[in-house]
Amino acid sequence: GDTGQGARAWMKQILNQDMAFQHIKVIYPTAPARPYTPMKGAFSTVWFDRYKISNDCPEHIESIDSMCQGLTDLINDEIKNGIAKNRILIGGFSMGGGMAMHLAYRFHRDLAGVFALSSFLNKESAVYQALKGNARALPELFQCHGTADELVLYSWGEETNKMLKSLGVSASLHTFPNLNHELNRTEIEKLKSWIEKKLPVEAANSN
Repeated sequence: GDTGQGARAWMKQILNQDMAFQHIKVIYPTAPARPYTPMKGAFSTVWFDRYKISNDCPEHIESIDSMCQGLTDLINDEIKNGIAKNRILIGGFSMGGGMAMHLAYRFHRDLAGVFALSSFLNKESAVYQALKGNARALPELFQCHGTADELVLYSWGEETNKMLKSLGVSASLHTFPNLNHELNRTEIEKLKSWIEKKLPVEAANSN
């Protein structure tokens, strides 16, 4: 329901400054508005539709896949601008993190990494199906989740993390006690350090 600019402003409010890096460009895309089933079909800016907010139902794969195509265009634009693909990270909060996992682990396994904050994948996710039998190296996953999250349960995030690990993803899960479906400063600072580790300055200079 938020926009890219809204997410940027939220980060700025938490950090008291923009989430900026000397050598990394940060892009905040906005999802298109579409009818959203959990809101009784009302229009909302969401990355994909869901039958319900639960990890125990089928994925709305049609809307997920059409969005993967749109976001692939965004990645390709950066590559055309001279950014190496293994210098691109993608991620998001809540549904944005779910979107990023679909995009990276099903279509772009040569990205630098993925982050998913307060996010999950459904039990029978197409991501798990796509990774079965994969022998190639996969982007590292950085996950954060609050234990007091009432919208996206902590156990859903934990289960996603375990499943992806079992399928060969190098995944970390950072737990935040008493944090609900939101972000906090410690989490954003951890994320920032991880981004700097995955995209170091040295490599940027030689790229």
